[in-house]
Amino acid sequence: MALAYLWISFFVVGFIAAFAQWLFLGDVEIFKKIVDGTFDSAKASVMDIALPLAGVMTFWMGLLNVAEKAGAIDYVAKVIGPFFSRIFPEVPKGHPATGLMVMNYSANFLGLDNAATPIGLKAMESLQSLNPQKDTASNAQLMFLVLQTAGLTLIPITVMAQRAVLGATDPSDIFIPTLIATYAGTLVAFIAVAIKQRINLLDRVILGWLGGISAFMIGMVWFFSTQLTRAEIQTVSKVASNMLLLGIIVTFLLLALKKKVNAYEAFIEGAKGGIQTALVIIPYLVGMLVAISVLRNSGVLGWIVSGFAWVFGQLGFNTDFTPALPTAIMKSVSGSGARAMMIEAMKTYGVDSFVGRLVSILQGSSDTTFYIIALYFGSVGIVKTRYAIQYGLLADFAGVVAAIWVAYLFFH
Repeated sequence: MALAYLWISFFVVGFIAAFAQWLFLGDVEIFKKIVDGTFDSAKASVMDIALPLAGVMTFWMGLLNVAEKAGAIDYVAKVIGPFFSRIFPEVPKGHPATGLMVMNYSANFLGLDNAATPIGLKAMESLQSLNPQKDTASNAQLMFLVLQTAGLTLIPITVMAQRAVLGATDPSDIFIPTLIATYAGTLVAFIAVAIKQRINLLDRVILGWLGGISAFMIGMVWFFSTQLTRAEIQTVSKVASNMLLLGIIVTFLLLALKKKVNAYEAFIEGAKGGIQTALVIIPYLVGMLVAISVLRNSGVLGWIVSGFAWVFGQLGFNTDFTPALPTAIMKSVSGSGARAMMIEAMKTYGVDSFVGRLVSILQGSSDTTFYIIALYFGSVGIVKTRYAIQYGLLADFAGVVAAIWVAYLFFH
């Protein structure tokens, strides 16, 4: 019901805001703007998101079926099983969901969005097979999804590319700040959900894995900041990410050949599920993105930002960061909207300005919470999301706070 109430509130709040602007400001175009936005968002949900996603999902779900039959996913599950058995106690050891979740997180970490989404949907489907209440999110699904919304990313390729297009002197100068911010958001999200689910964070396996991951992150920051030039960062990241992705595809096919699996038939079998999943999620995407459009076009988000600026000003804080808040707020509800606001801010204030760099860090340090909830839960028919929204937004908030802090630290 939480998602239903939130969805309705977007429309109601948007209408009240529009009515107030018409009544007190005489804005006769506001209702038309909102209605036009609903049609545009509904169309974009299908034409720009669901249909392009269908092709990508068809390929990757077919490939994942090959990997599953060849035993690749089972192998990954066994390697990381000790850690995942503790943070996902509902998932049996060696279950395919473990390998799929690892692959999904790895793809997100490397910025391989096109590969991460279908793998993540397959993982959610696998977790749903263990869920006794099919319309209600399980603890394992909640942990998986909240960590997904945290958007842990090693290198924000698309953000750096956009900065380069707009003429940034050093497009990759936001790399290390973004890495710090995205890790902070993910760590806060994990600890919060673990406490909620009464997972023992002092378990030596959990501490060992968290310590190892933290050490790896620190090592990556050191390597990229001291051993490579800014230009080399972009080159290495692009080559490494795409080489790894192609290597995964070839590895799956070679494993299938070794195991004497009919790879093509397995691919076709899995690919059929990709098309079906794409069709299933369309209503969920249309419903959520249209509601977000109403909220955005009514001007509510702008008022919220102005309110934040006033509050922080009254408290005596430096308010140089407040022009970046629309990107931070929009990031939780619309990835394309946040990207548009990021570009607008960089054009308005300058791509190398404090605000220009801050919006870049914000864009690269979290994921689109409401879109992910609608997409992943919608793909398996979950309507009772429990605390997914609250904890997903907590991850976003932690990432935003960390992004603002590192932006002041590095660029102010």
